[in-house]
Amino acid sequence: MTTVSIIGSGKMAGAIAEVASRAGFGIQIIKRSATSASAARPGLEYGVMGDELTGDLVVLAVPSGAYAGIAELYRDQLAARVVVDISNPIDFSTYDELTSPPDSSTAAELAAMLPPGSAVVKAFNVNLGDTLTSGTNGTTPTTVLYAGDYADAKTAVAALIEAAGMRAVDVGPLTRARELEAMGFLQIILAALGKTRYESGLALLP
Repeated sequence: MTTVSIIGSGKMAGAIAEVASRAGFGIQIIKRSATSASAARPGLEYGVMGDELTGDLVVLAVPSGAYAGIAELYRDQLAARVVVDISNPIDFSTYDELTSPPDSSTAAELAAMLPPGSAVVKAFNVNLGDTLTSGTNGTTPTTVLYAGDYADAKTAVAALIEAAGMRAVDVGPLTRARELEAMGFLQIILAALGKTRYESGLALLP
């Protein structure tokens, strides 16, 4: 059985855990500490930062500012794994801009932090948590856009998405993560301004 380690315990961690549960994957939640609150499903395998990762896929459901510390702590364990970056690097003090370099992305920065053998895939950042939890966007299955440089890694992420009943769309190499982050930024801003709801999202029709 394929397994997923989710680092983080907030709303998006809970949403990814729901996706993995629908897909029939084993789930490990890594929290910052044993007392950290968790939005994930009850009855899952839990650990704390520093515990061994058990997942074939590792999803970073934490702010991108935490990536350097995670990359250092888990450097050896991430060397042979698919690492999924779901972040949207927004300046939440102003809601006015992305904080990643204009010619890069958090996914590219993460890839540079990790050892050879790691494969970073950008995914789920264009989706608000509610549409992942429900698996639907209005009356259509939720579409998850993803990008990466390694075919096997992207196949593994697409398998998770599709097994959970959603539509997986490969948008290209990891350089496309910049555009995905801009799309995620726009969705969050629209929801924050009340122009859309947090239960809504962009739908890519066939």
